[in-house]
Amino acid sequence: MHDVRAWQHIPVLLNEAIDAIAIAADGIYVDGTFGRGGHARALLARLSKRARLVAFDKDPQAVAAAQSDPALGSDARFSIVHASFSRMREHLAALGVSSVDGVLLDLGVSSPQLDDASRGFSFRHDAPLDMRMDTTRGETAADFLARADERHIAEVIRDHGEERFAVSIAKALVARRAGGHAVRTTSELAEVVARAVKTREPGQDPATRTFQALRILVNAELEDLEQGLNAAMELLAPGGRLAVISFHSLEDRIVKRFIARESRSEPDRRAPFAPPAPTRLRSLSRVMPGAAEVAANPRARSAVLRVAERCGAESST
Repeated sequence: MHDVRAWQHIPVLLNEAIDAIAIAADGIYVDGTFGRGGHARALLARLSKRARLVAFDKDPQAVAAAQSDPALGSDARFSIVHASFSRMREHLAALGVSSVDGVLLDLGVSSPQLDDASRGFSFRHDAPLDMRMDTTRGETAADFLARADERHIAEVIRDHGEERFAVSIAKALVARRAGGHAVRTTSELAEVVARAVKTREPGQDPATRTFQALRILVNAELEDLEQGLNAAMELLAPGGRLAVISFHSLEDRIVKRFIARESRSEPDRRAPFAPPAPTRLRSLSRVMPGAAEVAANPRARSAVLRVAERCGAESST
């Protein structure tokens, strides 16, 4: 029996994220990962009639959900773009926006994507092994496993899934493919992984890390994150806020390093006597969900919210 919350998306660290970025009631904001709009609606509730919120999502189902929502559809402050947040600068430029007061990124896969068996994100449902957030373009996870060599598959599972049995899993997948039975469904992949993985942490399915790895690859999630952080950095007005919610160490490491790098004032090695470049960001906080939120929404248990503020042009420390 499905959870009564299936097909709903319970926003993680909702109040903390909105508190972090809603600094200007009349401001312009970006919700880079609309999902089902939990953060967007909460942010709009904090803003004045003169504010503006531009949302992005790669998933056409998420965009359709936004467009069919009567409240959002009648709100002149809100618009949504079917695109990755990594391309926010060019899309905002087309809308006449050159700077913003806040950018919110809620990374990873949403509950509707996980709970919709046909999307192929979860090993708990048997479905075609798709995993694309944008179902209108790109290669599916099954297509990747049908063409990639053993070394490439192992690298993806090791690097994106932090899976210590990556080589064994890759060997098993390629052997099955060589026998004329390439993996095409979520259940087939989960079965292959279960046979190849000898031990696993208590309470974790053997396929968890492999599914994560393939999802990250198929959707270019880490590349999008790097590009999106750089785009946000260029768009934020002085005093503007960046808030990023991540759900695994690969994402959080990228966010942490980005904020740390932009928070330093370093001299240009090509011009050693020139003054250091000004500091562009100031790290404000790192927030994790409390016990009550984790109990109410188990998917929140690994979440980390990092918040930073855009420094003024004069800042050098």
